[in-house]
Amino acid sequence: MSKETTLITGASSGIGLHLAKEFARHGHPLVLVAPVEAELQAVASDLRGSHNVDVRVIATDLREADSETAIRQGVGDRAVDILVNNAGHGKKGKAWEIPLEEDLSMVRLNVEAVLRLTKMFLPPMVERGHGRILNTASVAGFEPGPGYAIYAATKAFVLSYSESLATELKDTGVTLTALCPGPTDTDFFTKADMMGTRAFQEAQLMAPQDVAETAYKALMSGDRVIVPGLSNKALVFARRFLPESAQAKLNEMLTDDAPPEKQKRDRGDMESKAAER
Repeated sequence: MSKETTLITGASSGIGLHLAKEFARHGHPLVLVAPVEAELQAVASDLRGSHNVDVRVIATDLREADSETAIRQGVGDRAVDILVNNAGHGKKGKAWEIPLEEDLSMVRLNVEAVLRLTKMFLPPMVERGHGRILNTASVAGFEPGPGYAIYAATKAFVLSYSESLATELKDTGVTLTALCPGPTDTDFFTKADMMGTRAFQEAQLMAPQDVAETAYKALMSGDRVIVPGLSNKALVFARRFLPESAQAKLNEMLTDDAPPEKQKRDRGDMESKAAER
């Protein structure tokens, strides 16, 4: 049973929720961060009952300026051994049609929050000579993302930042892993207005449980970058051979709506099947 205290952002749903379950299954004391107190308390109660682990919750919106203070106060004098920067959101649409505030919201959550929390917890890890960081990027971070341009750009930042830090951290005892999932059965698609897209309806959609399990193993092994799923690995590998314009066009097609006869998937289908295994 692990004693490495783990702080996870975006822990009330999706990949973050299943990361919390995966860490709890391995005995990690947890600090869970998300905006809604009631949702966090429900998750915490379930994890305490299922895995007998210590769970603290911090209800705060990481896009807000006072969130850093809330996290410092919530953590208190406890050392955070593992930081999981998972919170994020996206939005489908033409770049000139999406309101600026929506773009800035993505930048604040997907980029600024990652930077702030890493700056908060990484220096003590280096000083102690031990620690781990998992940053949730995306396969979208490897390539242009027409139709979700700002989201893809934020994930490109997370991926580049993570790989750079992983190199800088060599010989410090601290590791940094970038998680790059592809389409996953989470609320991301609902909130990004992408439920009817080819990305959700036709792509090799993964269950969040499978992504979380793969991510945990990669983090504990000290891997720099992990791309879950064979189809996602193939997508990333194809960039070596396709010109950027072709890759961009392919990604743009994923934001198109699937034909009505192929819109058969609902949110939670893959997640539920994985839970029954």
